[in-house]
Amino acid sequence: MTRRQPPHQSLLASIPGASSTRRPQPAPVDQWDPPVSGEMDLQIVRDGTWYHEGDPINRLALAQLFASILRLDEDGRYYLVTPVERWAIQVDDKPFVATQLKAEGEGENQTLTFTTNLEDSVAADADHPIRVVLDPDTQEPSPYVLVRGNLEALIGRNVFYQLVELAVEREHNGTNCLGVWSHGSFFPIDGN
Repeated sequence: MTRRQPPHQSLLASIPGASSTRRPQPAPVDQWDPPVSGEMDLQIVRDGTWYHEGDPINRLALAQLFASILRLDEDGRYYLVTPVERWAIQVDDKPFVATQLKAEGEGENQTLTFTTNLEDSVAADADHPIRVVLDPDTQEPSPYVLVRGNLEALIGRNVFYQLVELAVEREHNGTNCLGVWSHGSFFPIDGN
């Protein structure tokens, strides 16, 4: 894939609603299939910070705008997609980080709502599952929640500790495990 920089205003000009002062809603990126334009010098590091040409993007509104056109393709790469352009970007782990958790209710009636570093909110349910992957060497957990489409948020360490405090032991798929309830679904959080 060719590594070249887009013309400065090219990508922003082709984002529907980019000139609006309201927070952008996710664009219908799955309906667009432009050719790959190249690779943009944009990186999202594991803590959720977005970098352009090595400098952090400090304007939340700009990161939210880029996130509104973000897509994970079948090739495992993340792209910023508009009706006319598709730019590959680097994502160290996941593009979002869940930084806050609100728990309402108890037991099977509990609802867990996550807020990301880009101020997206998502309630865990069957369509937005929580999953935990254990590092095979260190056994360190990496917990995730599905935000939209196939885009996940890494659940921040402090939020994961909150999940652990809410965890209950239950048999799940034939084994006892620790997990949490949200919207009537049970999600194991101990890596089982």
